[in-house]
Amino acid sequence: MTTTEDLSREIILDHYQNPRNHGRLPDPTVANRGHNPLCGDEVELSLHITDDHLDEIAFSGRGCSISQASASMMTEKVRGQTLSEIREAVQRFTQSMANRSAAPAELEDELDALQGVKRYPARVKCALLPWTTLRESLDVYEHRDGADHDRADAVASDCADAP
Repeated sequence: MTTTEDLSREIILDHYQNPRNHGRLPDPTVANRGHNPLCGDEVELSLHITDDHLDEIAFSGRGCSISQASASMMTEKVRGQTLSEIREAVQRFTQSMANRSAAPAELEDELDALQGVKRYPARVKCALLPWTTLRESLDVYEHRDGADHDRADAVASDCADAP
């Protein structure tokens, strides 16, 4: 009999070994890098946004299975959503990771697999890294001074080697 904890591990391992939306987008609207100096995890996001809508998202990076699996799950969750829907999803996930209540007994969503990480407070930052980087990426996109948000050549980036 498979327990919820076993299933959570399987989901995290699957996303780590077979990441979804992994790589870099050509000509992204926004590219941004997040780094956790405590453990060395890194994630780089590239987003293609058109008319307040996330058309494409990709990630690359290195780090523990939790940070990389979280990035993979996140890209699947937010791809195709409006920017306001994405901000709500980031806030819900962040709050759920900050909530000290137990992980759900049933995994209704793949993201629930990350709830078990809350038992290890040092690892919560690993799960949050891609989400924090996504929120920062949206901030960069939405606060560009006079930038044309749909121009591929208007890439905002703090990635030294971004495309």
